[in-house]
Amino acid sequence: MARIAGVDIPNDKQIVYSLTYIYGIGLTRAKKICADAKVEETKRVKDCTEEELTSIRNQVANYVVEGDLRREVALNIKRLQEIGTYRGQRHKRGLPCRGQRDKTNARTCKGPKKTVANHKKATIG
Repeated sequence: MARIAGVDIPNDKQIVYSLTYIYGIGLTRAKKICADAKVEETKRVKDCTEEELTSIRNQVANYVVEGDLRREVALNIKRLQEIGTYRGQRHKRGLPCRGQRDKTNARTCKGPKKTVANHKKATIG
């Protein structure tokens, strides 16, 4: 396995898709890195030479990825919480921050469903 930016990327995949295993690199940025490093996107990682991998590592070093990016995002969220913004409060409570509805459909961020005991619907009649 090749190691780029502290991450072991898969050998059997194409280089452009393997680069997306690095936090902060999506498909568009991976394609740009391959173009700048002059490496063919469809080439497999196991078929790349050491010079090609070195040029890719140099191109990845130009971006904020992995630990530095995670730290930056965490500090941004912490700053929002400390100054008491609406988004910071939503982060603190674990609710959607970007305008989504939360009466229904906020399943993953709200956590497991809590049922209320002895709460039956009133029937007419």
